[in-house]
Amino acid sequence: MAYPTSTLWCWSGDMITEDALPTYQSLINGLDGVTDETSSSPSPWAQWTRAWTAEENRHGDLLKTYIYLSGRVDMLMIEKTVQYLIGAGMDVGLENNPYLGFVYTSFQERATFISHGNTGRLAKASGDPVLARICGTIASDERRHEFAYSRIVEKLLEVDPTMAMVAIADMMRKKITMPAHLMYDGKDPKLFEHFAAVAQRLGLYTTNDYADILEFFIERWNLEKIEGLTGEGNCAQDFVCGLVPRIRRLQERADERARKMKRHGVKFSWIFNEEVVL
Repeated sequence: MAYPTSTLWCWSGDMITEDALPTYQSLINGLDGVTDETSSSPSPWAQWTRAWTAEENRHGDLLKTYIYLSGRVDMLMIEKTVQYLIGAGMDVGLENNPYLGFVYTSFQERATFISHGNTGRLAKASGDPVLARICGTIASDERRHEFAYSRIVEKLLEVDPTMAMVAIADMMRKKITMPAHLMYDGKDPKLFEHFAAVAQRLGLYTTNDYADILEFFIERWNLEKIEGLTGEGNCAQDFVCGLVPRIRRLQERADERARKMKRHGVKFSWIFNEEVVL
């Protein structure tokens, strides 16, 4: 298919994000209380993590095979980026705290569900039913993962409402950082920033999606009506439940600034240094 350069760039970034899976499994295994200490533990937590990892691994393999067969990307630079990304590790502020971890994974799984779903719709509109089906299958998996992690947070809010609410507020104050935010290809020190800008422009994953996800979980977890909180919990509740309008206002201002900025081109190594205008 004759996809635009910017589209190929985003699909490559999505694949690289999925392919850095060893980092994500290590992150989850480091959370207090849910560690798979032997890498073969029979505990429910460990079995879930390994099964989740296996499904996510299929996503990376499938996307990489499809992108490779397209012949439109530089697989050497793709592999270099994956190597750098896994080597860089991942610091998203979880502090080995499972409460923070499950809030983060709930948010991230919904974000990937949205991103892959939007990519599939774009592929279908471009006349590529195969890629559309691939993205639809991956999005469906991510939706199931989101449901599992969000149910865990739901239970935490039931048994320990104050600390669960504080964890949600803590993650939102830090901002939910995308798992591939440390990606680097050996050339572009602002690689993730450029990747995110193209995804925003194509509508594959935007700041409005970020606000929509928070709004979704506020409703899903019934956060506005949680009772029995301490003073700290009430402050966290007020912060989280009032955050969506603030995010949308900030995005409106950022969009206005972006419209006034002079557009410039960036060359991307993944697509043989073709230039994309930002």
